[in-house]
Amino acid sequence: MTEIVGDTAADPARAHSALRWGVLGLAALAIFSSYYESDAIGTIADLLGRQRGFTQSQIGDLTAVISLPSILIAVVCGRLIDRFGAARISLWAAIIGLAGAVLTAIGEPYDLMWSGRLLFGVSEGTIFIALLKVLAEWFPRSGIALASAVFLSLARVGSYSLDKSPIWARPLYSNWQSPLWLGAGITAAGLLAAVLLRLLDAWHPLSTAAADGSAGAAGAALVRTVQRPRFEWRSVARFDRSFWYILGLHVLYAAVFFPFRQTYAIEYLQHAKGLSLQQAGNVNSGVFAAAVFATPLFGLLADRFGHRALLLVIGSLLLPVTFVVLGLTELSPWVSTVLMGVSFAMVPAIIWPSTTLIVEPKRLGIALGLITQVQALALWGSNRLAGLLADAAHAGPAHPQGYSVMLVRFGAVSLTALTSALLLWRRERGPQAHGLELARPRPSQAPRASLGGS
Repeated sequence: MTEIVGDTAADPARAHSALRWGVLGLAALAIFSSYYESDAIGTIADLLGRQRGFTQSQIGDLTAVISLPSILIAVVCGRLIDRFGAARISLWAAIIGLAGAVLTAIGEPYDLMWSGRLLFGVSEGTIFIALLKVLAEWFPRSGIALASAVFLSLARVGSYSLDKSPIWARPLYSNWQSPLWLGAGITAAGLLAAVLLRLLDAWHPLSTAAADGSAGAAGAALVRTVQRPRFEWRSVARFDRSFWYILGLHVLYAAVFFPFRQTYAIEYLQHAKGLSLQQAGNVNSGVFAAAVFATPLFGLLADRFGHRALLLVIGSLLLPVTFVVLGLTELSPWVSTVLMGVSFAMVPAIIWPSTTLIVEPKRLGIALGLITQVQALALWGSNRLAGLLADAAHAGPAHPQGYSVMLVRFGAVSLTALTSALLLWRRERGPQAHGLELARPRPSQAPRASLGGS
């Protein structure tokens, strides 16, 4: 396992090279294109129902299927990156992603479209981790946090741009297929960025010492999360209760937010709230726009004032309130967008750093691997179940009331996520705390190797 010391990147020449900003720009373009194509079904869900006769279950499965490969990514991806290099794996993933996007755009028969989404899921599950590793190889400890924040913000811009595409690419939305070819074109731009990244990596290779590990403390933490994520069940059994609470929040929150916003929100706003496709896409995009700008602010707030577990409770509480507003009131849909946008900016900004405080560094890779696997399985199952429920209730433009059962189900899962956050908050206020409620955890409150159930 790579151990990294000092304030240099994997190679000091890289750390001081202006090319690292080009690497950041290329990585941002690659992840932008991946997130754009990932969400591509949501804006055409209504068109797929009207023009192709797809059921809600089929539509949901087109998003659910991209999560299936990620169930194995935590085990396989780190070893591939470690063996062949992050830039090379990013390129391979981008090639696979473009192939998946093209098959999805061809789209007939349904099984071909489904296979395209599955193939794209292999790319999506790999390229994110690989690109983070690329950044860790180019940026020093003093710059990796900023680089990662910009990278993640550009990922959200991909989702935002997709939701706004019915406005800026309105002529394409007369049929279901043209928007998918647009997504394939954007995915091709991501492939070009990955090609250039690979060339930069080849022109400026890591030194032998750097390849063995010398990327700076922040880079070390990042590298440890993506290299050799060997899954040791004995180690998992020793995680303490706070970890299981935060894992529950990771999984349950994602199982509500992403299936609803990626797959069903735009269609629901069209059928149940009477919005046009352009209006619905604009409303839904506000969630991701908020995340682009507000996520770093909530991270700074937590670092400055602490109370991370309490902030997770507040962020989680906003999620069920969103579904109450949507399903039981006549308030403007923008109210739900504000609520969910604040929630989505707050929870991810705090939950990942909090996880690193709860888990001791030598087991962080296993912890994040477990979270990734369970979360991917939950995303697949949540999309599938939402579609089945909507079909059973005959949800659609002729019967918008049928969406109620899906909203109730999302609301119930979000309440369970809130319960996990409350249990974490209660534990972090007691003697078994890991310093989540402190502004800056002291060394004595660093992550411990506690036994499960303590």
